[in-house]
Amino acid sequence: METTISKSRLWTARIMSGIVILFMLFDSIGKFFQPVQVVEGTLELGYQAHHIATMGILGLLSIVLYAIPRTSILGAIILTGYFGGAIATHFRLDNPLFSHLLFPVYLAILAWGGIWLRNANLRNLIPIQQAKTE
Repeated sequence: METTISKSRLWTARIMSGIVILFMLFDSIGKFFQPVQVVEGTLELGYQAHHIATMGILGLLSIVLYAIPRTSILGAIILTGYFGGAIATHFRLDNPLFSHLLFPVYLAILAWGGIWLRNANLRNLIPIQQAKTE
C-alpha cells in the first residue's frame, strides 16, 4: 500500500480541495452577513429569508469537517448532500444546465477528487481500473 504521494499529486489535491473550501467559505459567510444579493438570490430560489442563516450553518459545518484531514470524508459526504439539494433546486427552477445545474457537480468532483488524490484508503475503496493489455 502506498504511504507517500508525489509533490505534484499532493499540490493538485490541495488546489482542488482549496477551491471547494474557498467557495463554500465565501458562500457560507455570505449567508451570515446577508447582503442584498444573497437575500434576493435565496428568495429567487424559492427559500424564505429565515432559511439563509441555517443554510450558512450547514455549509460552514460541512466545509469545516471537510477541511480537517481526519474528518474530510465525512465532510465530503455531507457536502455531497448539500450539493444534491442545490442541484434539485436548480433542476426544479429549470435553470441552465452548465452554469447552474452542473456547478454543484463540478464542486463535488473537485471535493472528492482532492481527497482521492491524497488518501490511499479512498483510492483502494474506489479504484480507477487500468485498461488491460493483452
